[in-house]
Amino acid sequence: MSRDIMQQYKEKLLTADEAAKLVKSGDWVQYGEFVMQPKDCDAALAKRKDELSDVKFRLVTMTWLPEVCKVDPKRESFCMNDWHYSGVSRKLQEAGICNYIPVTYHEAKRLYEEPDTELDICFQPVTAIDKNGYFNIGTSNSLASYVVKRAKKVVVEVNTSAPVCLGGFGESIHISDVDYIVESATNPGLMNLPEGPISDVDKKIAGLVMEEVIDGSCLQLGIGAMPNAVGAMIADSDLKDLGVHTEMLVDSFVDMYNAGRITGKKKTLDPGRMAYTFAMGTDKLYNFLDKNPVAASYPVHYTNDPFNIGLNDDVVAINNAIEVDLFGQVASEASMGRQISGTGGQLDFIFGSYRSKGGKPIIALSSTVKNADGSLSSRIVPGLSPGTIVTVPRSIAAYIITEYGKVHLKAKSAWQRAEGLIGIAHPDFRDDLIKEAEKYKIWRRSNKIV
Repeated sequence: MSRDIMQQYKEKLLTADEAAKLVKSGDWVQYGEFVMQPKDCDAALAKRKDELSDVKFRLVTMTWLPEVCKVDPKRESFCMNDWHYSGVSRKLQEAGICNYIPVTYHEAKRLYEEPDTELDICFQPVTAIDKNGYFNIGTSNSLASYVVKRAKKVVVEVNTSAPVCLGGFGESIHISDVDYIVESATNPGLMNLPEGPISDVDKKIAGLVMEEVIDGSCLQLGIGAMPNAVGAMIADSDLKDLGVHTEMLVDSFVDMYNAGRITGKKKTLDPGRMAYTFAMGTDKLYNFLDKNPVAASYPVHYTNDPFNIGLNDDVVAINNAIEVDLFGQVASEASMGRQISGTGGQLDFIFGSYRSKGGKPIIALSSTVKNADGSLSSRIVPGLSPGTIVTVPRSIAAYIITEYGKVHLKAKSAWQRAEGLIGIAHPDFRDDLIKEAEKYKIWRRSNKIV
């Protein structure tokens, strides 16, 4: 490391408490994303609750409960906002101290360029500085490069436990673009997501999804038991030369790569590399990513651009949903006014994968959900309830898969859609769905449901 870089580092070094004093009442503050969060600076800022008012925060998918929320349950000093909800965000919203920010994920760069998007200071988690004066942003590229460019003051919080994730582009910040540096006192390890059990229903759905994957397919997987089941099946299969162009990189990609299924040789865009915008999983994933050139971290405007997605052939995009109505509208983020997650990249990848030659945009979901009283409700519904948000419009939805089969909605009329969706609904609900379809005038008496 040069003497000039060392000197800059010393001059910009602050304690977390000193960095927290940079925040003023009325400021807009940006925290990190996903498992990259500024915990030392957050704790220091929480201590100033009684000194501050109307400090507004943005972050992406809080994976821990911020101290600024703990100390201010009445939201008098600190106002939290999340671009994509987690379980923590949902609980905070129920307590009235967090709000969702709607976003079409690939548009995030433009949103941070809008003149009315205020950003006074960011606390950006990074890895240790390298010999060339660069900090790496670790597992969460996503919005970081836009945030650093827009913020009036840039504070990086150094966490030496985070992996160095190579690009791509946008994965590093030079010391010359940093105003202040905070060295974490604890260097917390990144959160490990618990691996939930894979049910028989998940396995059955995954088996149907597997029928759509061929040699050379380019994969996008989301989080959850069913995508994990798909990954496990692929790892145990004889598929070859699969590629990866995804929003989120999860543990199952490591399993598929180590099994020799992923080579990326057939990709047009980023051949030989696993392109992603953020990673979230367990230490298995984080250790795999550390200084590994086979994985390429990019800002979200690159990975989630539907036109970029469509440049690779045979893209198979696999996403989950809360419910699908008989018209083909897909609700994946909110139900009856309750925000559950977010639009995320689902719309980007469902739209983009259909642009791909041979692409398969897939929404995969169980046919039912168990209620608190033990009863079942159908996830194939006549129409969406008030306050339930459409994530994928019916004109963009394509493959819908449940444990009872699959239907392809493209170029299908309203009655064909209703027939196909009722055919993959749980048998106990099909008669009622037919009656509702008749009310909507989207049913033909000649239709037969197996």
